[in-house]
Amino acid sequence: MQNTDWKLLSRFFEFVKPHRIWVFISMGAIPFSTAATILVPFLIVRIVDDYIIPGNTSGLYLMTAILAGAVLLSYLADGIYTFSLQRAGQMTIARLRWALLDHTLKLPRTYFDNNPIGATLSRMTSDIEAVGESLAVGVLALFTDAIKALALFIFLFYLSWKLTLVIVLLVPLIYIVITVLRKKLRRYFNEARESLAQATAFLQECLTGMKTIQLFVAEKGVHQRFKQKNEQFLNAQTKANGFDAALFSIIEGVTSVAMALVIWYGTGQILAGMITIGILIGFINTLSRLFIPIREFAQQIAVIQRALAALEHVSQLFAEKEEEEFSVFSDTEQNQLLNDFDELTFEDVSFSYSEKGLRALDNVSFSVNKGEKVAIVGETGAGKSTILKILSKTYESYQGSIKLNGQELREIPKLSLMRTLTLMQQDVFLFDESLAFNISLDRPEIDHTQIQRAVKFVHADEFIDQLPEKLNYRLIENGSNLSAGQAQLISFARAIASDCDLILLDEATSSVDSVTEHLIQKATEKIFQEKSVIAIAHRLSTIRHSDMILVMKNGKIVEQGNHEELVKQGGYYLQLLNRMESETS
Repeated sequence: MQNTDWKLLSRFFEFVKPHRIWVFISMGAIPFSTAATILVPFLIVRIVDDYIIPGNTSGLYLMTAILAGAVLLSYLADGIYTFSLQRAGQMTIARLRWALLDHTLKLPRTYFDNNPIGATLSRMTSDIEAVGESLAVGVLALFTDAIKALALFIFLFYLSWKLTLVIVLLVPLIYIVITVLRKKLRRYFNEARESLAQATAFLQECLTGMKTIQLFVAEKGVHQRFKQKNEQFLNAQTKANGFDAALFSIIEGVTSVAMALVIWYGTGQILAGMITIGILIGFINTLSRLFIPIREFAQQIAVIQRALAALEHVSQLFAEKEEEEFSVFSDTEQNQLLNDFDELTFEDVSFSYSEKGLRALDNVSFSVNKGEKVAIVGETGAGKSTILKILSKTYESYQGSIKLNGQELREIPKLSLMRTLTLMQQDVFLFDESLAFNISLDRPEIDHTQIQRAVKFVHADEFIDQLPEKLNYRLIENGSNLSAGQAQLISFARAIASDCDLILLDEATSSVDSVTEHLIQKATEKIFQEKSVIAIAHRLSTIRHSDMILVMKNGKIVEQGNHEELVKQGGYYLQLLNRMESETS
């Protein structure tokens, strides 16, 4: 194996350590299995030479009983070995799944912006499954096969070193075949895993956007694109299977050649009086047993190459850097920071989504005090959403200074920050769970009383009380059994349940029915009355009731003031306002 393979395996065996007792049990069964494997041909030699050929029946039944006992010992040892090894393997894979999910949950949100969800899903499902089916047992099986093969090879030398030398002549051929085909297998298994990840990612996108595909009658194009991706996987897997079959066939062929050579050379040795018939029979029996682990070794090579290709992709996901969580505050300072919001200041803040890209924010400066309501307006791409993303620490590589209660934003742990402020998103994701779960998200600090209070705060109780089972009403398919407006209200309740003092509001622009539109309006007004708010505003009422309006264009704040002040200026804000009024009229 290459150094990279050993590095991958060393990381994998870190997950094996907690379950090593089962590995030790399986390893403990190996000496008994190996001893029984050698004892059987040894007894056959003795029975043939000492009892059958001389016609000596005295003690034959005892030797036959010992032979049967050796066979039973072999079965028992192999059973214990297999069960313990499978147990260790499955527990290891379960631990690997837990660790990978835990790691993925800690990845920054930028990772999910830049990587298809389907590819990540493939890493966490099919790749883990490939590792579980093969690597957990395969590597240890290789070790066991190597011990058995060595023990049987030594016994062959004991029986007849001349016959054993005939077998040794075939070893270089076996080594060359395994080395060449192993590299080919690894290459095509890697291609197969990568193409499967791409196909899974595309399939996930198709299923998510199925309604759109059907609405615009785009099924044919989608089918063709998936067919191409599926064929890439099929071609790579077919080539890998071809080399796997070639490896197995060649080893089988070598086994047959070895048997033929031993019979041919052994017959001459018997005629010359150099060995007995019992030795030749025992040698052939041992040789057939020797090629069992060799054939399994060849099969395991293919299995392990498939597993290593999958483990390489899993390791790439593990290599993704987690979000750094650190604190420069004492517990008392953190509690003070969490409980109250006093002031937020942006001082010459600039930000780009890529190193060479245009600035999404360009020297932005403003401040928000406790109880103030700030609306951000501007055309698409002006930088409005970027401000909220930076404040919620979706992106942290900003220039300039952002201070919350006098503390630099980048130095505040995200867990602490999200107890101070909360984000109400326009794009709502709802889980296939109850309404209560979708509001609390199983956060231990949010009990049923807080859920009910949040629901009433945003006036969502006006439609929830009409649902069967009320808060226990189960949602399906991202809340498809709710209207768009109702889903938006659940998003509001989810944010309010956190009981944060500063609300970041990405105001919805989608058309909703008149009833829920009225409820959303009431919820927004109540949030504006009781919370400090920074809102990306699309409704005229939200804008007019704000204490301060930030007018953005090309990443800059071009105008700033309240509604009356900005209207009097007759500048860019007035143009936006007139456009909004014409769109709503």
